[in-house]
Amino acid sequence: MAWLENVILEHKDLQNERVQLTSKGALYFLGPKLTLRDCEVVLKVSGRNLLLRGAHFIDCTIEVKQELKNHQDWVSATLKGCRFKGRMSGCDFGYSPEFVSDAEFGVGVIEDCDFTEARLDDCRFMGCDPSTLRLPKWPCFTLLNPLQRSQELARLPWPGNISSIVMAGHARDPSATVAVTYHAPTLARDSGTTAETLRAVLDTCPDVLF
Repeated sequence: MAWLENVILEHKDLQNERVQLTSKGALYFLGPKLTLRDCEVVLKVSGRNLLLRGAHFIDCTIEVKQELKNHQDWVSATLKGCRFKGRMSGCDFGYSPEFVSDAEFGVGVIEDCDFTEARLDDCRFMGCDPSTLRLPKWPCFTLLNPLQRSQELARLPWPGNISSIVMAGHARDPSATVAVTYHAPTLARDSGTTAETLRAVLDTCPDVLF
């Protein structure tokens, strides 16, 4: 098994730079005390090769060239005024007290970010004001306050097996969860239904952003 090269970016303030995190043979550590301002950040690595240690991203463009899956390290990053592009699934953003013990390098912040050029699926936003975020449009959709509304959501006539595997499951989300964004075609495929049938139920559901 080949050893990965440790690439460490810390104790720096970079501005107007192109930061490429694309080597399959590297393990990237961002932070502590790293600030990227007005930078273009290109990601083409798996989530396990990207370790965020309290990095600050200010007015950056973050382009995900390879789908980023199940990456929770954003909860220790500060994201302000950033624009995201590309595919992300199972990622968490923002601040949650449940993650504080794992975030020794800082707690997450997200505000004024733009995801309209991203494709998100099962991505949670926590401890933030979702009204400051520009979230992706249909075929993505965003449920607001899913934790508090989990029982209400589970009672709706969802097609396929969505209610049992997804909506009721929000009762187990971190307490600070304020929104979750799905990609309708992916959710429909995994749940034995169609995006059109799913949309028909969503159109009757309050607090959904398309």
